[in-house]
Amino acid sequence: MTLFVPAEAAAAKDVPLVTLLHGVYGSHWAWSVKGGAHRTLQRLIKQRQVPPMVLAMPSDGLWGDGTAYLSQPERDVEKWIVEEVPAAARTVATCLSPASPSFLGGLSMGGFGALRLGAKYGAHYRGLSAHSAITHFEQMKTYVEEDLAAYQASPQDYGVLETMLRHRAGLPPFRFDCGVDDPLLKHNRRLHQELEAHGIAHRYDEFSGGHDWTYWEKHLEDSLRFFAKILNG
Repeated sequence: MTLFVPAEAAAAKDVPLVTLLHGVYGSHWAWSVKGGAHRTLQRLIKQRQVPPMVLAMPSDGLWGDGTAYLSQPERDVEKWIVEEVPAAARTVATCLSPASPSFLGGLSMGGFGALRLGAKYGAHYRGLSAHSAITHFEQMKTYVEEDLAAYQASPQDYGVLETMLRHRAGLPPFRFDCGVDDPLLKHNRRLHQELEAHGIAHRYDEFSGGHDWTYWEKHLEDSLRFFAKILNG
């Protein structure tokens, strides 16, 4: 896990924690090395667009080309992200506590993880955000070499919409976006339409751009501002 604690947060208490989930072929370094997430957060803090926050950027479990943040018989990925990452962050950053508001975001495969895990474990999170999200496990076959059957994950966890419908009573506020040149655009549009049809409140945006780090680095700002707005009530 890569952890970023801005200087403005170091001496504070109960600072918000934002966990960012990476995509396929990545690891804990992806959001910082490729996406400059720490630089984006620091800039927004200095501009007073967001309050001081801590970024936790964990690996997904490092199985194959990507776990999709789905638990397997010998890997409890859900517990790692939802429980162990915040606990580990608190052991390092004294500005964090069990009372710290927690947010979950991600890109592509990590967007799938953020929306699905955030819905399934809604009591843990104040808000969710996803960029260029995979919206159903079947879409992973476009990106990974592994046979999807090898994941041995529960089929009830395959779809973002299905998970949200099962847990709609406890859904935190959430948003997601996609680039108009992204191959996942049609899936994001469909999810948006289905959420509207089921009366599930959310925010959906489309921007110029594709499925790449130029897009994700730019629109991380939208996630952080969304989380700040939730904190401000």
